[in-house]
Amino acid sequence: MEVLAAIGLVGNIIQFVDFGGELISKTVEIQKSGTSALAENINIETATNDLALLSTNLRDSAESTSDTALRELCQSCNTVATELLTVLDIVKVCGGQNKWKSFRKAMRSVWSKDDIALLEQRLARLRDELNLRVTVDLRSVAEMTVTGSTDTVSDRERVIQVNEEQSSRLNDLDLNTKNLADAIVRQKDIFEKSHTILHRQHLEKLAVAAAAPFNSYDRRKDSDCIKNTRVSLLQEIREWADGNDERPIFWLRGLAGTGKSTIARTIAHYYHDRRRLAASFFFSRDIGGDVRDARKFFTTIAAQLARASDLLGDHICHALSQKSDVVNQVPREQWRQLILEPLLKLQCSAPRLSLALVIDALDECENEGDIRTIVDLLSEARLLKAVRLRILITSRPEIPIWQSFGEIPDTEYHDFVLHNISRSIVDHDIRVFIKYHFGAIREKRMFDLEWPGRETVEALVKHASGLFIWAATACRFIKDGGRFTERRLSAILGSDASTTAPEKGLDAIYLEVLQSSIHTDFDEHETNEHCSILRGTLGTIVTLFASLSIDSLARLVNINAKDIDKSLEDLHAILDIRKDRHLPIRLHHPSLRDFLLNRKRCDDLRFGVNESIAHELIANNCIYLLSTELRRDICGLHEPGAAPGDVSDQNQKIENFLSTALQYACQYWVQHLKRSNAQLEDNGKTYNFLQQHLLHWFEALSLLGKISEGVLAIQVLENMIDAKKSPNLYAFIRDSKRFIVYNRSIIEEAPLQTYCCAFAFAPQRSLVRKQFREEILNWIKRSPHIVEEWNALVQRLEGHTDWVNTVVFSPDGKLFACGSNDRTVRVWDVATGASVQTLKGHTSRIRTVGFSPDGKLLASASNDETVHIWDAITGTAVQTLKGHTSLVNTVAFSPDGKLLASGSGDKTVCIWDTTTGAAIQTLEGHTHGVNAVIFSLDGRLVASASSDETILVWDVATGATVQKFKGRIN
Repeated sequence: MEVLAAIGLVGNIIQFVDFGGELISKTVEIQKSGTSALAENINIETATNDLALLSTNLRDSAESTSDTALRELCQSCNTVATELLTVLDIVKVCGGQNKWKSFRKAMRSVWSKDDIALLEQRLARLRDELNLRVTVDLRSVAEMTVTGSTDTVSDRERVIQVNEEQSSRLNDLDLNTKNLADAIVRQKDIFEKSHTILHRQHLEKLAVAAAAPFNSYDRRKDSDCIKNTRVSLLQEIREWADGNDERPIFWLRGLAGTGKSTIARTIAHYYHDRRRLAASFFFSRDIGGDVRDARKFFTTIAAQLARASDLLGDHICHALSQKSDVVNQVPREQWRQLILEPLLKLQCSAPRLSLALVIDALDECENEGDIRTIVDLLSEARLLKAVRLRILITSRPEIPIWQSFGEIPDTEYHDFVLHNISRSIVDHDIRVFIKYHFGAIREKRMFDLEWPGRETVEALVKHASGLFIWAATACRFIKDGGRFTERRLSAILGSDASTTAPEKGLDAIYLEVLQSSIHTDFDEHETNEHCSILRGTLGTIVTLFASLSIDSLARLVNINAKDIDKSLEDLHAILDIRKDRHLPIRLHHPSLRDFLLNRKRCDDLRFGVNESIAHELIANNCIYLLSTELRRDICGLHEPGAAPGDVSDQNQKIENFLSTALQYACQYWVQHLKRSNAQLEDNGKTYNFLQQHLLHWFEALSLLGKISEGVLAIQVLENMIDAKKSPNLYAFIRDSKRFIVYNRSIIEEAPLQTYCCAFAFAPQRSLVRKQFREEILNWIKRSPHIVEEWNALVQRLEGHTDWVNTVVFSPDGKLFACGSNDRTVRVWDVATGASVQTLKGHTSRIRTVGFSPDGKLLASASNDETVHIWDAITGTAVQTLKGHTSLVNTVAFSPDGKLLASGSGDKTVCIWDTTTGAAIQTLEGHTHGVNAVIFSLDGRLVASASSDETILVWDVATGATVQKFKGRIN
């Protein structure tokens, strides 16, 4: 019965293909959600076992049959079955914490759509072969039945049964094959969507300045250029951005009030509407916080880039997945890994795509070093090939920015001086601006259609002296005049414009606005009270490091919020005061700050602000607020091991326990104190505050994620104190510094450890321990054995996982680096003890590390026979020097940092070019390994010491041996 056996074997094959329908019915829903996937584990396990059994039957059948064609058909089916088993094993979810790990594994490994198409073709070929085989075999059986050549009636019945079963299965074969392929394709789509969601979660690591974009909520009242103004300038910027100009930067500089920000906003809006705005960052000291410095500059731009382009977003997510700590690294590293390199990965296209990056008010970035870094890094946009990144930067023409642009070639930026535009063009634009806003005033107040008249408009244009901010302030002032609109207009026109310089004109209108807030019905006492509150409030507003709302301002300056409201109600022309009392008060223009802080410009003593006194008042108010509101376990965490994030886990917010004003005071009171002329003394306000609330302050800083800033603040206080005049305060501050530096990492992780481990292990004679001995927890029944005094150990830095072999300080003493058997180099911040970089790249233990003389480069030598040169600030691998044939024992930079010498166990000294990584000299002469190398002060000679008991002196330029010193070297 060979034919019947063959038909039975074909039945096994058809059973395998038919099994696809059942298999997919149990797997198609897998991974549609994280929870339902777990519930499918049992079904998938069953399906996998059934398929494995079928695969075994096919393999055994193939070995048992003598029919070559049928055997090959079995083997083909077995191959497909094995592949299906592999896929099932991949998509099977492990559950628990391994669930997402399984997702990622499946996403990397499941067949692509092309693979599925190939599978369909293979199954189709199997189907055709099965059709042919079954048709032939069934015809043979039919003939046997007709001729009566079957042995028994049971055989004939078996033939009929097989015929019916195989016919039914063949009818379902096409459908099941298609179902199998379609289901796997759908499975792949589900994985790809899950992958996108998981991949994009990396973007949550980017610290973003919410108020930075041109269209952020905080800037909703800011407007674009009015139609028919700035026409030629806007056209020039657009032609530069859209054309073939190779200069990547357009620097638009101008005096205060010339309309730079409005132009920047108009350009940003233009390219945003055309989906070509890469990002925007508008600096502002008025808004403060994250937009007054560059800490979140590059991460904010990267986040906007990721939203602007899915492809760029994928590249940025990949960078974050490879090096998640890049968000905490220096600006250079963030720029290159999160912005430049993702842009470089874009494929070339014709024509090149142009994207706009708009940066406004760079002069309002407080750190001059950050300004230089930003300009220097952005100039690297010239390296981009596939995309043309056009960077518009606006600023005042201040010295730090002049110097920054002076350090890059003129060929890399276009320089446009806004205040050098023809006066007639500027006057035209201001005229259009005034007519536009006076039209709105006329309509609101129902004035005559001719109001205010051509002569009045021309007089206002003349008074503006080319400053848009003057025109804008005048329009707001007149608009808010109500029934006194015309009186205010007359007051503005009353000054002599013929001798008014631009700055003087602006000063005059600011003074007019301030004086108009003094109502005519005020008596002398009321006037003095009003001016006193106004001066104190304005002095606080213009010297804050971050803007505050009226309510927060009231808490900080300890003035009734209603009194502040009353004082500011007539100042809407110069202040952006929101109806929502929780939103911050902003200056309409930073020139108001310049005016109020300059006694020569603001000559009315009732309004002028003494900056140092203002800072001292704010510092004192911060100390008072901290003293009245800080307390132990302010967020009710209770457990000593609770992390700051546990507050949000309890469906609470930090703001519920630490008000905005209190958070501000925690972060900035020392900065205000530093900028005042206050003398810190024993038993003064600062001393008394620290004696009562030092630990509470540390706890609050930990909750805010600002403990490292607290370390720096303590160091600032230490530098402010005269140890001879205030010995007690100085001693307490020094002890506080030892306490916070030594315990920084544990307090950072768990705020309440300030009162537990950190306190319990402080030395017996620690001033902090003595002062706060009542804070020690009552459940500590037996105190640990502790030392009497702080010893020489300032802090213990942990992070390496094996022996540390070498350590070196940077030339400026701000960083130090160490190399370990764990094959990494770590760079640490000396002041705070925070880990700055972890450098990975060596494949064996690190033997030595060394900084270049300028501290910008770091070299490491390893048993892996290589030397790595790193950017000491960013942690980027600059060069990998290969050439030695044995472990490298020592490295040394030349005095100018352009060369590096390395000594190896291969008995040679190599001289390298640090810029190119090229080997300039290989110095041979020692008979044993080289243990030390050093350059002469002029860099012309290098000396090497070896285990062969000799010292050789070499000429760097020629490689010749100049001197040989022999003697025992231990």
